[in-house]
Amino acid sequence: MSFDKVDTLSINTIRLLAVDATIKSNSGHPGAPMGLAPLAHVLYNKFLKFNPKNPKWINRDRFVLSNGHGCMLLYALLHLYGYPLSLDDIKNFRQLGSKTPGHPEATDTPGVEVTTGPLGQGISNAVGLAIAEAHLAARFNKPGFTLFDNYTYVILGDGCIMEGVASEASSAAGHLQLGKLIAFYDDNHITIDGDTDQALTEDVIKRYEAYGWHTLHVKDGDNDLAAIAAAIEEAKKVTDKPTLIKVTTTIGFGSKLQGTHSVHGSPLKKEDAAHVKELFGFDPNESFVVPQDVYDSAAKQAAAGAAAEEEWNQLLVKYEAEYPELAKDLKLRISGKLPEGWEKALPTYTPADPAIASRKLSETVLNKIADVVPQLIGGSADLTGSNFTRWKTAVDFQPASTGFGDYAGRYIRYGVREHGMGAIKNGIAAYGGLIPFGGTFLNFVSYAAGAVRLSALSEHQVIWVATHDSIGLGEDGPTHQPIETLAHFRATPNISVWRPADGNETSAAYYQALTVTHTPSILALSRQNLPQLEGSSIEKASKGGYVLKEVENADLTIVSTGSEVGLSVDAGKILEAQGLKVRIVSLPDWLTFDRQPEEYRLSVFPDGHPVLSVEVMTTHGWERYSHEQFGINRFGASGPYLEVYAKFGFTPEGIAERGLKTVEFWKGVNVRSPLRKAFAQVK
Repeated sequence: MSFDKVDTLSINTIRLLAVDATIKSNSGHPGAPMGLAPLAHVLYNKFLKFNPKNPKWINRDRFVLSNGHGCMLLYALLHLYGYPLSLDDIKNFRQLGSKTPGHPEATDTPGVEVTTGPLGQGISNAVGLAIAEAHLAARFNKPGFTLFDNYTYVILGDGCIMEGVASEASSAAGHLQLGKLIAFYDDNHITIDGDTDQALTEDVIKRYEAYGWHTLHVKDGDNDLAAIAAAIEEAKKVTDKPTLIKVTTTIGFGSKLQGTHSVHGSPLKKEDAAHVKELFGFDPNESFVVPQDVYDSAAKQAAAGAAAEEEWNQLLVKYEAEYPELAKDLKLRISGKLPEGWEKALPTYTPADPAIASRKLSETVLNKIADVVPQLIGGSADLTGSNFTRWKTAVDFQPASTGFGDYAGRYIRYGVREHGMGAIKNGIAAYGGLIPFGGTFLNFVSYAAGAVRLSALSEHQVIWVATHDSIGLGEDGPTHQPIETLAHFRATPNISVWRPADGNETSAAYYQALTVTHTPSILALSRQNLPQLEGSSIEKASKGGYVLKEVENADLTIVSTGSEVGLSVDAGKILEAQGLKVRIVSLPDWLTFDRQPEEYRLSVFPDGHPVLSVEVMTTHGWERYSHEQFGINRFGASGPYLEVYAKFGFTPEGIAERGLKTVEFWKGVNVRSPLRKAFAQVK
């Protein structure tokens, strides 16, 4: 593969766009883009398959910038190659409302595959992207019809290498033999604190070899374009292992401060910028200059990508004639829609049905819908027998060589890697055509909080099957009993946190998780059996909150979730025997409820009487819906779950006692609904 002066000009243009943008914004990280420009140019100009006119073409190659602070590298590339990112957008780097925010945001910028910034997440997302490609290729490719064959490329830095989530995901990728995953390790020896020798002295190459990766080293990433290209070509030939290419670069290449941490996170001084421009043959008095030859070179690669997509579209037409049912499935997935009538498979229940733990109810749902919703793919973090996440017809997603399954399988053995699982699920969701889920104990979703937050920020449709949801798990004790977990995730914007009280509510949680496409969901599920409730239904619960039992001229409303709803119903009966009128409200998901019209929400929580909330978790947040709160603001205790519940007063009698005190305290007061606030809640 040959290179000429236009390649050099393109590389230096990328570098100087990063220099100028960070100077103009007086903020940002020029060092990484300046050092990585040669690698990025070779990748985009010689290898990457993409069509800027259709950034969502499903068989495009994926590129992830895991060290997202270097985002001007990506923005420069997207601009040069014709994505809808203008030079004015580059000039507005890091400005309010721009398409070029301080870290790559998948929701803001066409061509950005995943949101990166928190280090380690991008490489982990890339593992998910590669899993999605491998699965869809196994599902849809037929002899003569290769519909899925894209590569996933990712650049990561020393910070990503050090973050534990990257290790979790990279270990999984090695086991899964994801041969179309190619990662570039930017070996520039610099982090914010200075030389990496202060904190990172391991042999990264040997670590990745131990993970089962193929490894290469480009020793001169600043100049040796041929070596970069040769490494990529060699990596593509290795089909049974992901590849890590260590590329040794100089951070801030060309700057007087190159090779130091001073150029990592601060714009260049004006005199240094002038020096760099002169060094690269540009006018030091001009900024944001893009030579026409650079645009022309990029346009050729973009045109090749557009032609590749057109060829793919023609192949799909022929495929549809040969495999109509598979083509129908694929088109439905690309459109983001579910098979018509899938929801009819959701189970329903009556009070005559036996009490069942909601983790088992979840298993029933999965068994009912897995075959009618083929885009559902998921597994568990080594807790399959506790989460009940594997349906009867499931086949494991595994390399065929392991003997455990194949890539057409949809059940993923994530191992004890909650954070990695969360980030991988984000990558699977970002690919398109698949809806990922993963199981663990609710308390250990906290291990994955960084990835969960990015699910919400990125509007990824991912599902957490989070069992053992309370002190009701009993004997495992305080280390496993979640107290603050729901409050944490309920406080995070754009996450549905479901805690269903029975079978109908569990079905409703899955219905919403599968139909609301831009919101992740956490399903908090019980270990202990829950009764099937009088008055529940999928339709009612799908609103996030509803009146389970209505009475006129009520003295009290008791609102609760999950296992406490049945207890609250029994507490209401005790209070009724004492002459009080008690309404019962179930509130399985706050976010979904908050999205309902105000009139409906006020019908659930009307004026005129007090509301008592009951949940075996922290009371934080419940003041939004109740006047008085009954919960646990300390860690739990180890013992049989009924004894633990009794210890903390969560019995029908204990709830009734607090209900009576609530009524007495608010007697004679003109009680307004807790929903009535001076400022409306921001949705």
